[in-house]
Amino acid sequence: MTTTSTEGHHEHRNISGGAARAAVFGVSDGLTTNVALILGVAGAHVGAGVVRLAGLAGLIGGAFSMAAGEWVSMRAQSELLERELAIERRELTRAPEKERRELAAIYRGRGVDPQTADTMAGAVMSDIDLALEVHAREEMGIDPTSLGSPVKAALSSFTTFAVGALVPLVPWFFLHGTAAVVLSLLLAAVTATLVGAALAQFTGRSRLWSALRQVGIAAAAAIVTYGVGALVGVGGGA
Repeated sequence: MTTTSTEGHHEHRNISGGAARAAVFGVSDGLTTNVALILGVAGAHVGAGVVRLAGLAGLIGGAFSMAAGEWVSMRAQSELLERELAIERRELTRAPEKERRELAAIYRGRGVDPQTADTMAGAVMSDIDLALEVHAREEMGIDPTSLGSPVKAALSSFTTFAVGALVPLVPWFFLHGTAAVVLSLLLAAVTATLVGAALAQFTGRSRLWSALRQVGIAAAAAIVTYGVGALVGVGGGA
């Protein structure tokens, strides 16, 4: 009877789920930023309409800022990588033998015997597109087929930040004063708990610890800004 031993086998967590992580961090940023803003304004004892306006301004302004920053960052990175790939493609066309030797040297440096390294390099260099992809991976550490989309990144940042920022703002559309403050804090705490638990999926840390840490960060931001708002104050009716 043949048995398959799993002794010594272990699984790694998937750390390449960039989109999921970005979504979680986007919600976290929106939540923390806007709960601090909303509670800061509420602490000044202004009317619910003023708090709503501040919360909406924070949501829209923050979401557009996040989206613009993500677009500019991704676009600049894509343009830089595209330039480097164009240079590499030109070198592959102008000096293919030199590039073949470079690739063979990389393989030898990784422990491949010289003859096999030369054979592998020659096979790769027979296809210009394959050669470009392999050289990009080996020399620059990038995947030319996955440079990312600045537009998608910007839309994702806008959406996730807005979702997080909306949570503490919702009560102010229906309530005012202490009731709105308390419910805003409760909703923020629940959402921060969920965000912390989601982050634990990527870090492998305790869900309880991650949740408490996330709640603590949001609470600290809200308490500090509420205190500042109460100290500064502007007066006004409910």
